[in-house]
Amino acid sequence: MTEQQGEMRVVLIQGDIKLGDPEANHQHMQRLLERAVEQYPDAKLAVLPEMWNTGYALPQIHELADPEGQTSREWLSAFAKKHHISIVGGSIAEKRDGQIYNTMYVYNEEGTEVSRYDKLHLFRLMDEEKYLEPGALPEMFELGNGLTAGASICYDIRFPELARTLALNGARALIVPAEWPNPRLHHWRTLLTARAIENQMYVIACNRVGKGGDTEFFGHSLIIDPWGEIVAEGGEGEEIVSGVIRPSLVDEVRGRIPVFEDRRPSIYFSGKSFSLKKC
Repeated sequence: MTEQQGEMRVVLIQGDIKLGDPEANHQHMQRLLERAVEQYPDAKLAVLPEMWNTGYALPQIHELADPEGQTSREWLSAFAKKHHISIVGGSIAEKRDGQIYNTMYVYNEEGTEVSRYDKLHLFRLMDEEKYLEPGALPEMFELGNGLTAGASICYDIRFPELARTLALNGARALIVPAEWPNPRLHHWRTLLTARAIENQMYVIACNRVGKGGDTEFFGHSLIIDPWGEIVAEGGEGEEIVSGVIRPSLVDEVRGRIPVFEDRRPSIYFSGKSFSLKKC
């Protein structure tokens, strides 16, 4: 199929992140993005990993975070406009109103900022709740070619209510920047596949590689279609992962198995208690 027939190439920037060095990380992500658009000139969407500007240098995060995201936002906007590509800017550590947020910014092909999302669920195993403020609202955005997407960052995928809420409000894809560590590769692949199957949507997930402190990250960035089939998957090293998606497939799958029409929310959320019958 041609692009006019509804296909869209996605590139995932599966890169390493230098702990606590925003300038080095900015330069490295610049090189990887330039490599991606050179290698895949037909790409229409690029996705970066979570917290790419600082990594999880949380004890120093107040000094390292990007104030109002200004540096990151200006760079992402300029790159998107220059290369005529939409960018989900992974997420960054951003300082705003004296607080630190794990924030995703999204830019369209004209370099216009179309979305900002603050991670809703903070991961206690990496002490996020001690240093970061949680977001307040889900977020959706348009990416062209009929692709309405919902935002999710790393730990968010363990909460199926978020992905379902986004799907019910029209999302055809879930975009997931992450720093998902060893040894939980099985969880990563299973949860992402489940979100795709149960919501009959694309899942586009970009995970980092390398080591941050004592934590190792395994990559395996994924593009999964609405049937739960893997379109593309990265390895464990630094690479550009690419795959082609077709947003209209979401409608086809939802038409074949009408899960959303067969839901019974009046029962799920009735507020009535039910008894457990013993055998």
